Amino acid sequence: MKLNASDLDAKQAYKLMTAVVVPRPIAWVSTLSATGISNLAPFSYFTSVSNKPPMVGINIGQEARGRKDTATNILDTKEFVVNIGNFAQVEDLHASADHHPPEVSEIELLGLKTVPSEYIAVPRLADAPVQMECRFDRMIPFGTAGSEFYVGEVIAFHVRDDLIDNNKIDSVALDPICRLAGPFYAKLGEIVRMGSRVR
Repeated sequence: MKLNASDLDAKQAYKLMTAVVVPRPIAWVSTLSATGISNLAPFSYFTSVSNKPPMVGINIGQEARGRKDTATNILDTKEFVVNIGNFAQVEDLHASADHHPPEVSEIELLGLKTVPSEYIAVPRLADAPVQMECRFDRMIPFGTAGSEFYVGEVIAFHVRDDLIDNNKIDSVALDPICRLAGPFYAKLGEIVRMGSRVR
């Protein structure tokens, strides 16, 4: 079957792309509003974009009412935390995607514990095995449906002690949540080690 991209509307293209670009890592992003209300939401259009300085990027789509709270908060405060949850947290992560008014804190609503960040005002999720304190660097708009790519510089990594050895993360022990299409998630499956190649 051939599908011409020009024949698809934004929703159809989104469903197709989220079904074939899998599995995706999830940035569980905590932010603060300009008035100090904490916000939490998951985003699976997420990747690393630079290693020196370390930077991460998150695509945040817009809604009919405009920008999502996460995007508004990042633009207002220039700070955010990317928390990496493990599979034991998948229900809370999924629930944090529910829509709430800006004055409602998903962190408080779900009863999640937080700890202060060291360099920014945004709190980190205490039980997330990895947390990255980020300062906003830039936003790049894409396409015609309101997609915006938010890039932040990671100024501090917080990693659970048992996950790291010689600056390498044990991915199996991390047990990250993998995003599929629709309401589906996955765990890491079989892991195959290949020989090193010189580049």
